[in-house]
Amino acid sequence: MGEFNEKKTTCGTVCLKYLLFTYNCCFWLAGLAVMAVGIWTLALKSDYISLLASGTYLATAYILVVAGTVVMVTGVLGCCATFKERRNLLRLYFILLLIIFLLEIIAGILAYAYYQQFPAPQPQLNTELKENLKDTMTKRYHQPGHEAVTSAVDQLQQEFHCCGSNNSQDWRDSEWIRSQEAGGRVVPDSCCKTVVALCGQRDHASNIYKVEGGCITKLETFIQEHLRVIGAVGIGIACVQVFGMIFTCCLYRSLKLEHY
Repeated sequence: MGEFNEKKTTCGTVCLKYLLFTYNCCFWLAGLAVMAVGIWTLALKSDYISLLASGTYLATAYILVVAGTVVMVTGVLGCCATFKERRNLLRLYFILLLIIFLLEIIAGILAYAYYQQFPAPQPQLNTELKENLKDTMTKRYHQPGHEAVTSAVDQLQQEFHCCGSNNSQDWRDSEWIRSQEAGGRVVPDSCCKTVVALCGQRDHASNIYKVEGGCITKLETFIQEHLRVIGAVGIGIACVQVFGMIFTCCLYRSLKLEHY
């Protein structure tokens, strides 16, 4: 009877080991995906982040990068702990899973909370964007020490085919436009449909994005879409981790029983 129980326990442990190993392989790939989303947000979309007054969007991306890195390291640790059957490594693995779980839940909640500032179905202009985007464009564009803002505004206007915060008239209040350095421009050259030197001197609708509207609603839509991605990835991976913690607890208990 004792031999039968020992064999049964051993078979259960082997099944848990392979189940946890498979989970860790998937977990490692998930960590790579989480880190990629965070890096993609920081590397390709960092220009737009400089136009936001709040650090929430940036913090969310950094949390995903950190969580993704830790996930990949944890996945390797999980494989080692599983096949070496070391209970102390399993304990460490479980703690790391819990930390990652909390990090990704925080990232998801931050993204969701920030996203809620853009109500649907009729999005109102977010207070942060409405109050700060025009101020950023008019006071910091082409000013010393604000090269990142200048680049971000130019990229924003060209990529989204817009001009000014609310409309092209916003540029009338620009410190740079009113200075001699503007060279007679009434809007930046990045407002032009075809960008050439000094094309911003003529603000006719055939030359600039005048009837297409301002950039604020388009930036708002951009943020909405990317916060949905960040929030979904963070919470989705966190939910999957629950299974990993359950498998780890089961294997730890099984190994503990085998030692008695």
